[in-house]
Amino acid sequence: MMAPMAGISTHVLDTAAGVPAAGMRVWLEVRSHDHWDPVGEGVTDGDGRLGSLVPGDLAEGTYRIRFDTGAYFASRGERGFYPEITVVFEITEPDQHHHVPLLLSPFGYSTYRGS
Repeated sequence: MMAPMAGISTHVLDTAAGVPAAGMRVWLEVRSHDHWDPVGEGVTDGDGRLGSLVPGDLAEGTYRIRFDTGAYFASRGERGFYPEITVVFEITEPDQHHHVPLLLSPFGYSTYRGS
């Protein structure tokens, strides 16, 4: 069995509607001293997945994924409490794959280190 490629991916599920959060804009940034530098961006597919947010090699560091939940809910004719969700995490093993799922509803969310 092949080992997964190193990188960062995400999967967003709208738990209130019971569907994948398709069409959500997502940004990945890395901390550089006192500011954040863009690394990658994309839009979730029909299954709510974004397979790779890192266009090149992954490095150790502190990263954040920003999810445009406000635009997602607006596209569904809904209002949510969180217009943007930001998940900050640390990469200490850049040769490993890092999967950061988001379970979402208009008034709450949860995330974890996936596989």
